Amino acid sequence: MRKVLLVLLILLVGGAFAADRLILRGAEDEIGRQVAAQYQLPRDPDVKIHGFPFLTQAFAGKYERIDVAIGDWRQEGVTVGDVTVEMRGVHAPLSEVAAGNSDNITADTATASAVVPYEVIKQRAPKEVKRIAPKGENLEVDLTGQVLNFPLAGTAVVSVKPTGKGIAITPLSVGTGAGVQVPLALIQQQLTWVVPVTDLPVGARISRIEPTPEGLRVSATSENVKMNSLPRNK
Repeated sequence: MRKVLLVLLILLVGGAFAADRLILRGAEDEIGRQVAAQYQLPRDPDVKIHGFPFLTQAFAGKYERIDVAIGDWRQEGVTVGDVTVEMRGVHAPLSEVAAGNSDNITADTATASAVVPYEVIKQRAPKEVKRIAPKGENLEVDLTGQVLNFPLAGTAVVSVKPTGKGIAITPLSVGTGAGVQVPLALIQQQLTWVVPVTDLPVGARISRIEPTPEGLRVSATSENVKMNSLPRNK
């Protein structure tokens, strides 16, 4: 008898687990469809709801963490990649989710990140910039050409900083080898440029920039975020 009860218990637990995972996958797919439809995304984003079991979170209307992988994102004519949003403390009443309504869905915090490829940065750069590569917390660029009739051939270390107009890239030092030493102030005046990426999904202003081999990893965090505050592609 005990063995029979044990088998029944295992079956019940296994069935409950399978049902929990099945409903979880359905919820993730539905959230992805809602986000794609509401914000006119070219494809459904990948959604992952963390925490176990899922059903207890669904009935309570509060989720520990939900990750949304959007992929490419376009803003002011600039396309960034690997856009993700990590939301913690998500409040989503079951009735709202079931009705496909995101107006009352909020998150305590939402952290968005993306990669701005160096190719995209170079497209916005002055014509004298020939190559861009990471160098610690800054970037290194190759320069060739002229600045106000000064010949320019060498490398420069440039800083990257978030501003209200986008990512500002400003020369910090210039090495011109055996050529004429061009004054740094003149270099900064002529070869400072801005990549017009200011915000990330959930309406957060970029606050952190980290050079990586693939490009600039930018991130931003907002608090008390509404799901429907995600900016649309522009």
